[in-house]
Amino acid sequence: MSALKQEKLKSGTFKHIESELEAYWDSVKELKRLKSNIIHATPHHDNSGGGRSNLPSDPTGSSTVTLLTHRKIVQLETIIRAIRTVHDQLEPEKRDLIQIKYWTHPQMLTWDGIAQKLNVSRRMALYWRDDIIRDIADQLGWS
Repeated sequence: MSALKQEKLKSGTFKHIESELEAYWDSVKELKRLKSNIIHATPHHDNSGGGRSNLPSDPTGSSTVTLLTHRKIVQLETIIRAIRTVHDQLEPEKRDLIQIKYWTHPQMLTWDGIAQKLNVSRRMALYWRDDIIRDIADQLGWS
């Protein structure tokens, strides 16, 4: 583990990443919804002044520009990509930790219960969690 990885994240950053992990599947749905709304939106060009409009007349190009510049879409894509990248590189038992702790709703298990389900100590489960959160922070450039 590098010296950078051992640095402690700010409490707010740690909690924010945990909340993004919990909301991952909602974020995926929201991203699809936003993209669909943009792609299927009917372009409205106000040309009440007459003459030629200076807006692009290519609806596909307009949709592409909107998708690439829409702040919420860019933010969601960045967070989703970071979580997916870290998740996909984890060992199966650490993926299970994410599934049990963050993607099981309602969450009924304590850290002791999660650790027991993973057949590890509570301390090891928390160590894994910290490592996962730090890796996501690194992917996001938040560490």
